[in-house]
Amino acid sequence: MSEKGRNIDSGGDCPYKDLHIYYIEGCLMPGSDDRFGDSYLGDWEEEGTSFLFFSRPEDDIISRLLSDQPGLVLHDSYQMAWKDWQARFPDMVEIGGFAFAAPWFGGETPRGKIRLTLDPGVVFGTGTHPTTAHCIEALEEVFAGDPPEKVLDLGCGTGILALAAKSLGAKTVTAVDLNPLAARTTKANVALNGMEESVAVVHGRAENWVDRPADLLMANIHAAVLKELVSHPGFARKKTVILSGLLRSQVGEIRDAVKSLPFKIKREWSCDGTWFTLLCQKT
Repeated sequence: MSEKGRNIDSGGDCPYKDLHIYYIEGCLMPGSDDRFGDSYLGDWEEEGTSFLFFSRPEDDIISRLLSDQPGLVLHDSYQMAWKDWQARFPDMVEIGGFAFAAPWFGGETPRGKIRLTLDPGVVFGTGTHPTTAHCIEALEEVFAGDPPEKVLDLGCGTGILALAAKSLGAKTVTAVDLNPLAARTTKANVALNGMEESVAVVHGRAENWVDRPADLLMANIHAAVLKELVSHPGFARKKTVILSGLLRSQVGEIRDAVKSLPFKIKREWSCDGTWFTLLCQKT
């Protein structure tokens, strides 16, 4: 059982079996993955490195890639089971009034829950982390009061918060992530839930989108990014803000920065004094 809900495994037929991961120094040129074929699952880019995920060995594809782009260097390759990569991802997780279910989950929706389909692929953001549960709880509290019409989700991951916001009544949601694989995964989950007309997914920097008009801004993201977001003029123009992903050593600085603006901390969540989430309201 998760801190805020219940995890259920159905034994359904998950389409992901073994993962074949290639660890490459450098970032691929745009469009490089167009020729990778149907075994390609995605590219996780981080700090100048790329992790290419395939459902079967693709040494020939990697060899051609390295030949075409000499600046790339293959450091290593791994094979592991998808269930080990996403070891904490159940077939369905209940958080607040939601039941997030994998596409292959054939079980019934718990009574009174809003069921949303969530396929994390190889991206983190399955709903089992306490910060996600706290953000969902904060979202439900916000929509129970003065429901926001325009929502901005910065650092969307799998899109779990964007899906929840739309389901609670947001008219439009813009979901942004710097990682192209996260943006691609969110876009797929938006389509799985039939929300393409009202949820826009953007591959980009959170800092470049914080000034976009929105009633609610939510960001479950690195503390360094949160610090920069708070300093932007557009941050102070939001009515409500949910900030999460903060460790004990980081939350004080962000809390003080928010309180220096025309905001009050309406509510604060913590998990074992380690992970913190702040619900901030315009004064």
